[in-house]
Amino acid sequence: MLILTTPTIEGKKINEYLGLVTGDSLLGANMYKDMFSGVRDVVGGRTSKYEEELTNARKLALESMQKKAEEKGANAIIGTRVAYHNLGGTMGNTIMVTVFGTAVSYQK
Repeated sequence: MLILTTPTIEGKKINEYLGLVTGDSLLGANMYKDMFSGVRDVVGGRTSKYEEELTNARKLALESMQKKAEEKGANAIIGTRVAYHNLGGTMGNTIMVTVFGTAVSYQK
């Protein structure tokens, strides 16, 4: 399935717009990762563990969105966006990754 950030599929005719599709994934940070990240921030360098976790969370959100698009009969998603939300408070240090776009059927 094509997943594009563009509003069209260049050189292809969109037959039907099937509606909004979304996918979400939560990333919960724990105390040990937070401490390690803090040490890395002080001494410099990248916190690769968090980067890996964010990559996995984004992948899960994209897979969820794709599944919903397939259930609508789509073969592409256009106008895709990714958003990150910090859910502080009672959720602790939790990050939600949300992806959304328009499911479409296009002529291959």
